[in-house]
Amino acid sequence: MLHSSRSLTSHLLSPPHDGFSPLAAYVQLVKTAELPPDRNYVLGSHPHGIIAVGTVCNFATEGTGLSQVFPGLRFSLAVLNCLLYLPGHREYFLSCGACSVKRQSLDYVLSQSQLGRAVVIVVGGANEALYAVPGEHCLTLRNRKGFVRLALRHGASLVPVYSFGENDIFRVKAFAPDSWQHLLQVTIKKLLSFCPCIFWGRGLFSAKSWGLLPLARPITTVVGRPIPVPQCPQPTEEQVDHYHTLYMKALEQLFEEHKESCGLPASTRLTFI
Repeated sequence: MLHSSRSLTSHLLSPPHDGFSPLAAYVQLVKTAELPPDRNYVLGSHPHGIIAVGTVCNFATEGTGLSQVFPGLRFSLAVLNCLLYLPGHREYFLSCGACSVKRQSLDYVLSQSQLGRAVVIVVGGANEALYAVPGEHCLTLRNRKGFVRLALRHGASLVPVYSFGENDIFRVKAFAPDSWQHLLQVTIKKLLSFCPCIFWGRGLFSAKSWGLLPLARPITTVVGRPIPVPQCPQPTEEQVDHYHTLYMKALEQLFEEHKESCGLPASTRLTFI
């Protein structure tokens, strides 16, 4: 079931044939360092975008050859717990190896006796959908430290991941931070754990029409080098802050090293909020 679900998505990654160049739309997974299966990992995936297409395609399917790129690892994409209560969604996500993002679920995955487990967490979450503006790279990360605590509790190496192009596959209506519309979005997000956004992509039958399908833009997901983390069942705030700072620096370095090869201008900068 897992293999068939992941293989099926490879067809969904194929470029459209309605006037776009065959190379104009694809999802690609890039490895910059080995991730040996003799330890566990916590991968922080950025940005969330509207629906985290790059993260889902690369880590919940075999569309980009995940098991061949990182042999010996078993990946678990963490999703909102509410998604596992929706009829049909639960079975699909579980068949792709997903798990709940709740602490108990993540602790269970990383506490298994067999090593080589890799939990993938979209750290910015729904809040980043507010900043999923094409051409911008704004991450909700400065105060997101739960994934670092998780890594410390289990001694799992931290791995930064960035999907270039994630914010380009939809058009988004962005509201000013002091507007009532933005306040409404933030309020609903706090109450319901998802952020209502006004966005649009391409239509089902024509790339020139408006719709909810992603635009034909390339997404390149780059997996960075692992950051070794000691096991501390009860990590202190100083330890959490230390490894959180190391992670932010590693993520920024990853962005700087690969931005131009992924089509971004050299002047482009990563912003943390």
